[in-house]
Amino acid sequence: MLNNKKEDMRPYDMKKAPMKTPKFMMPLIWSACWAMTKSSGLKIHKVGMDSVKPPFLVFATHQGFSDYYIAPLALKPYRPNYVSDMEGFAAFGKTLYRSIGCIGKRRYVPDVTVIQNISTAFEMGNPVVLYPESRHSNVGTTAILPSNLGRLAKHFARYYNTPLVILSAHGSYLTNPFWDEEHTRRGKMEARLELLYTAKELINMDADDIQKKIEEKLTYDEYDWQKKRNIPFRGKNLAQGLHLPLYQCRNCKSRHTMISKGDYIGCKSCKKIWKLSPYGYLFDREGHKNSIVEWYNWEMGNVKKKLDISPTRRSFKVHIESLPNEYGFINLGEGSLTVDKEGFILVFDIDKNYNYIPKDWKYTSLPDKSSGKSSKKSRITITFPHKTRESLQTEYNYKGRGPAIVLSNLDATYYLYSDDKDFNPTELQFISEYYIYQ
Repeated sequence: MLNNKKEDMRPYDMKKAPMKTPKFMMPLIWSACWAMTKSSGLKIHKVGMDSVKPPFLVFATHQGFSDYYIAPLALKPYRPNYVSDMEGFAAFGKTLYRSIGCIGKRRYVPDVTVIQNISTAFEMGNPVVLYPESRHSNVGTTAILPSNLGRLAKHFARYYNTPLVILSAHGSYLTNPFWDEEHTRRGKMEARLELLYTAKELINMDADDIQKKIEEKLTYDEYDWQKKRNIPFRGKNLAQGLHLPLYQCRNCKSRHTMISKGDYIGCKSCKKIWKLSPYGYLFDREGHKNSIVEWYNWEMGNVKKKLDISPTRRSFKVHIESLPNEYGFINLGEGSLTVDKEGFILVFDIDKNYNYIPKDWKYTSLPDKSSGKSSKKSRITITFPHKTRESLQTEYNYKGRGPAIVLSNLDATYYLYSDDKDFNPTELQFISEYYIYQ
């Protein structure tokens, strides 16, 4: 893991102005991206881009890790800035990550400094890339998109004369599904870089109409794309990890009984087994075909039906790791996570003093069990209301640590792992989204 050896709790300085990538680094970046996408035969189609010059705003789909290699190649020869999650700063180091153009942001946390940094990048004459989904795709379909994209595009067009460009990729998820990014599949990838609106058109259009068009362009279904093109994605362990998004048995309806291994996914309760084919379908032993996306949507519908009847309140034992800055993760030990109709509540105990106290920490002093007097140990409570986010960040096997959810505030990001049998990131995401949009 990326350990914060100093246990420095000071938040990353989001106000630090973005950098323009040095010219000498661009050939290195393009070469690395080309090498990482060569085996998939990446093809990039550009539509209406001949007259588009920086600065311009790019909204991009975010299916998987390969998106980070596709964007620099699609935007060549320009030197873009990218709005990026804090984990990248810890993984690659602040100096390198900033030098390749990254602007720091915490997922699903409103922060005006991000708008300021994007504005600075436009003033420098750079394109800026945003991934509005904010996380990789669970099953190859579009995640929930923020409702302010149209207003954002209008704002930047008005003040910085920036056109709006859409970068849509295909094959990124199918090459490395989010539920198994360890095993790469052999297949095809393609991307489309398209001018959606000029700055003048954005200024004169209604923000709601812009929003609808953006959502239309960013909507995808990778299994539908695969079916239409009849492209196989071959490899070993095709279904490994699929039980994380498909956590409920389609046959017996039991939850948290699914397991996966190799090319197969099955249920421990009813013993039903399905095999995943290179063409993206699940087949049972009788030869009946099942869709991963339909299965996933069926689970989501079941969660909604249950919550329509009665609100939920569930608690889990969790292991907590905090990511406050570029120095890496701080182990905060064990705690409890509760989810109810209002949000998530994280509670844990500490017995040390850090160099910075996050603003969202609520302290309660704990008495010494032997004397009854105050001890050095304190109980920390952090609340994460549903209504402050567009969705919930899920992690299926981050750094080999197993399933987790990730919750953030302005001061830190918290990675929460649990061995509880009914802890499933996908189900918690469904619960969170239900209450966000209720």
